[in-house]
Amino acid sequence: MPFLLIDFPAFKPIAIEIGPFAIRWYALAYICGIVFGWLYARSLLKKERLWGGPAPMSLVQIDDFILWVTLGIILGGRTGYVLFYNLPFFIDHPAAIFRLWEGGMSFHGGFLGCVVAVMWFAYRNRISILSLGDITTAVAPVGLLLGRIANFINGELWGRTAGPELPWAMIFPNDPTQLPRHPSQLYEAGMEGILLFTVLAIMIRFGALKRPGMILGAFILIYGLSRIAGEHFREPDVQLGFLWGGLTMGMLLSIPMLIVGGILIVLAVRRGAPEPARAIR
Repeated sequence: MPFLLIDFPAFKPIAIEIGPFAIRWYALAYICGIVFGWLYARSLLKKERLWGGPAPMSLVQIDDFILWVTLGIILGGRTGYVLFYNLPFFIDHPAAIFRLWEGGMSFHGGFLGCVVAVMWFAYRNRISILSLGDITTAVAPVGLLLGRIANFINGELWGRTAGPELPWAMIFPNDPTQLPRHPSQLYEAGMEGILLFTVLAIMIRFGALKRPGMILGAFILIYGLSRIAGEHFREPDVQLGFLWGGLTMGMLLSIPMLIVGGILIVLAVRRGAPEPARAIR
């Protein structure tokens, strides 16, 4: 056991409790992620210089879109977890599908749910699908960061066992082996949240929103790379284990993201930035 082994903090699963009313950390992470993301999206839409002219959608439209994308995240995330990670269990226990408070959400399913929400909302409101995708993915790392922190607080999705040379290894209370492990939730919070947000923010500052699809493609590509890197430290789900060639389900679902993200970036570069609207003289 490492000499500098860090004790796992004793977190309570419930963040706020008032009488019979209780909000768990996991739910609070989703709520704060959506609210902070919405506020950040509004701030980006107000800055015409980032878009090379008026933003492709109004503040009222982004306010309406929040409900759509929230439903996409929840329905898609839960559906993805059921189909990709634990289908046999849910076939035998269908009522458990609706017990969201017990955890079990898939990023890849939630992302596909967001894609459906973006396409549907953009079509109904006659706005650019790519631009709406850009603004959605620009703010997404905020929610990813808070979600991974909630995973850590819940003591779930822990990392693989760590050797004695890792001074920040932890023993998670829900781990039946009680072996020192990587705090992989924090690794993923750093890569999928802080790193991804920083890269996209820099790209936005240098005009990436002027090329529809650029931020969307960069998000998909960088998330895929970050997730594959993080999976090297994360313990696979016990019901799945390692799959083909030592790959995990998270790795397999992220590989197509590398291809799609790369294609979107190439198309955005070739398409070029649209000409700013000129005043009639």
